[in-house]
Amino acid sequence: MQPHPPSGEQHEIRHGDQVVVVTEVGATLRAYSGGGLEVVDGFSMDEPSSAGRGQVLAPWPNRLDGGRYEFGGRSGAAAIDEPELGNAIHGLVRWLPWLLASKTDEAVALTCVLHPQPAYPWRLELGLEYRLAADGLEVTARATNASAEAAPFGLGFHPYLTMGITVDEVRLTIPASRRLTTDDRALPVGEQEVAGTEFDFTVGRTVGATRLDTCFTGLGRGSDGRSRARLESSDGDRGVEVWADEGFGYLQIYTGDTLEPASRRRQAVAIEPMTCPPNAFASGVDVIRLEAGASWSGAWGTSFRMR
Repeated sequence: MQPHPPSGEQHEIRHGDQVVVVTEVGATLRAYSGGGLEVVDGFSMDEPSSAGRGQVLAPWPNRLDGGRYEFGGRSGAAAIDEPELGNAIHGLVRWLPWLLASKTDEAVALTCVLHPQPAYPWRLELGLEYRLAADGLEVTARATNASAEAAPFGLGFHPYLTMGITVDEVRLTIPASRRLTTDDRALPVGEQEVAGTEFDFTVGRTVGATRLDTCFTGLGRGSDGRSRARLESSDGDRGVEVWADEGFGYLQIYTGDTLEPASRRRQAVAIEPMTCPPNAFASGVDVIRLEAGASWSGAWGTSFRMR
């Protein structure tokens, strides 16, 4: 009997020379390649995702202090899955099976129901569509509160983008005017303007020795309402972009300085669109209030270019 991959069924979609693989477990973006390049630094079929690679972060992204929060007179108590810092991290659906809703050569849609539990005492119905087109990959998310009362909601995504060179050599652009400052448990304690600091990447520049595990906000947007973060090679011949619509007001940027094994450190940059900041369920900052029966939707995507 053939063993099942740790990440479950593998859903492959294609457009031209672009190939994306999304997994049953977590609706995770395991691989994305095109033009002979790996666009995301993912993981192999015979291993589970590590360090959040390609995962969907819901019903909250990033860290939650002690795993505890209150909303609408109800309390949530999530397992501490970042024990070294005493936090719950990245929500509850990234290890759950997602059911295949539809599939074509160029698109795949999956759904997941998060049932009421101590960590989240509401019923949340989630749907994702990954779609390839000539201009790259678009991911559309939808969440519906199937409970009889209002529920809190937040969402994030965790792709690691790669240029095939070390992070030190990459030119990075982050369209953000502010960053969140954090305590020794990586929880926000304030905000700081990035202008004049080492965190100012509003004009693309080489990362060099800068270490980032930083949440940015105050995002600049184009006329289409999208923010755009970019990685480029120093000669400008290659580039990777992550865009996010107005539903995503935060970008967590991580240069992989603490990854294990050490050989994977600073080989890719995680550019994580998020609807709310770390610890939002505890702080209340920018938590989406989903009324009973209400839905939310948003989209982000990534593309690459070569000269």
